[in-house]
Amino acid sequence: MVRKWGDRYDAYRIRDIDGLHFYMAYLMPKRTEAEVYINEKIDVTELLSYIKEKNQSGERKVTLFHCIIAAVARTIKMRPLLNRYISGKRYYMRHEISMGFTIKKKFSDHSEETLMIYRPKDSENLCAITDRISPKVTEAKRENKGQSVDDILNIVKKLPKPLMNLFMAFINFADVHGLMPKSFSSVDTNYCTVLLSNLGSIKCDAVYHHLNNMGTNGIVITIGEIHKEMMIDENGNQDIRDVINIGVTLDERIADGFYFARSLKLIKHLFKNPALLDKTLGEEIDFEF
Repeated sequence: MVRKWGDRYDAYRIRDIDGLHFYMAYLMPKRTEAEVYINEKIDVTELLSYIKEKNQSGERKVTLFHCIIAAVARTIKMRPLLNRYISGKRYYMRHEISMGFTIKKKFSDHSEETLMIYRPKDSENLCAITDRISPKVTEAKRENKGQSVDDILNIVKKLPKPLMNLFMAFINFADVHGLMPKSFSSVDTNYCTVLLSNLGSIKCDAVYHHLNNMGTNGIVITIGEIHKEMMIDENGNQDIRDVINIGVTLDERIADGFYFARSLKLIKHLFKNPALLDKTLGEEIDFEF
């Protein structure tokens, strides 16, 4: 696609937005004013059996979080409006999917956190995603230097308050006008399509995480701990199943409730039919919305 005036390096400007969504950007100019929340209970029984089978070979260690990353990436690929963002009251469509998460280097109160961004490719399936992410997570946990956004923030925190206020004024101006240096925004999770937080790894349930006004991120998903729960299937039969709770915070301006609901339905379908995660993101799958 040829870049036009008003496009950004990471996205092109949507010029044919409908009147309602155009108005919403002015009615709710801040992302935190347009937050909506979804809490959903998802059956992962079939998914856990699939993971167990995948790990039998010992070639790699597939986790629930890897599967969630793959399922969310597939959903955004098939539901492209989820990859939109609003900045400066204008709508943009990203050129690629980006997924961010925070990595706790050690499970202790005073352990440092670092940021990681993953950009899925059309040629990747679950195994390829696992093979790309696992070594990066291990490296990030061991690394003390070289995490660019962390290094920048550690330098900035030493500024006196007047200079810090001036720095933030520049950052906010650059953010709104699409002038944020790529070296910064490309490693900052505030500029990702979706931010994922696996709270189940610290034995915590899902929560609603806030959005930020700075940046372009409009979707945050938290995943709770796996637990057993009595479920009733479509035939009215009761069974004890493995389930997780997820908490989703969305910028409602990027799409509508009907679109969000169908997107969540697709994620549930992928969890119920995990073999679909063996297909690459570029391959089509049959799904009746």
